[in-house]
Amino acid sequence: MKLVSAYILVFVNLLISLTLVVAGRDFYRILGVSKSASLHDIKKAYRRLAKELHPDKNKDDPDASQKFQDLGAAYEVLSDEEKRKKYDRCGEECLQKDGMMDSGFDPFASFFGDFGFSFGGGGEQHHETPKGANIVMDVLVTLEDLYSGTFIEITRNKPVMKPAKGTRRCNCRQEMVTKTLGPGRFQMMQQTVCDECPNVKLVNEERVLEMEVEPGMTDGQETKFTAEGEPHIDGEPGDLVLKIKTQPHPIFERKGDDLYTNITISLQDALSGFTLELKHLDGHMVSVTRDKITWPGARIRKKGEGMPNYENNNLHGTLYITFDVEFPKQELSEADKQEIKRILNQNSNNKVYNGLRGY
Repeated sequence: MKLVSAYILVFVNLLISLTLVVAGRDFYRILGVSKSASLHDIKKAYRRLAKELHPDKNKDDPDASQKFQDLGAAYEVLSDEEKRKKYDRCGEECLQKDGMMDSGFDPFASFFGDFGFSFGGGGEQHHETPKGANIVMDVLVTLEDLYSGTFIEITRNKPVMKPAKGTRRCNCRQEMVTKTLGPGRFQMMQQTVCDECPNVKLVNEERVLEMEVEPGMTDGQETKFTAEGEPHIDGEPGDLVLKIKTQPHPIFERKGDDLYTNITISLQDALSGFTLELKHLDGHMVSVTRDKITWPGARIRKKGEGMPNYENNNLHGTLYITFDVEFPKQELSEADKQEIKRILNQNSNNKVYNGLRGY
């Protein structure tokens, strides 16, 4: 019986292996996400792995190029709703049969910008190629975006050079020329020299770029899209630089990795204690409990409930909660006043002083 079970187990394993070979690559495993992963999760995993697996960073790994190609194929399929559904139904082989793979897909063109990031390692290049102006613009994001991370699509109407009729003067430069003035007399002078090039015209093309807002990013941090700036008719386009700018939030204020907020409680809760739930930026609830007197201006700290640290998202700052106390508006009866005095049992030891600070 044990021998039969062993044979069955071997057969099942062989069947699974054969199925995987027929079905093609496991794109979910390549990206390190589950089959229920959202598009946001897929994009985030792809961007992280693209930086880690880029061949320029893994020159000692003979399989680096193949791993990078597999990663690109996985993102191509799982980021496309139609391709993903078909892949889930019958695997990579079905996509290839229907011509839905190897379509020249280039995730970098919109994800990172054209050649939008480099990993160094090469020698310095010295050239005098003219370059168009950079475009620098602010991208408004919410604290929720900066807490959890997100992707922002930006539509760019980019002037692109297209061939046109005729020719134009181009590559103009200053050259030294010698002019003969007479027997034994000559003069050297600078002269503008130009080439004749095919004519071009600028045509607006709409492109959709995708910027990742990573958890913990701060105001002023930049994402650069190479060659997405202003064109140069005789050179290379400039870059598009997007800068993070945080919108004001109705509940929280950010200072570094810490968050600050105020909560107004009733005088009754201030004296007798309370428990309340505060909704955080990602929707989870923060429990706040006080079983002692809370005075106006009292502050409590919730460690680990601040913003994620940009360098290490596992670390979070502190949430500081300052309490304001709302006093009752109605008039109290003499009996109520006497009862309050009896309960509080405070001496009327009023003090008059200068409460200013920093003078």
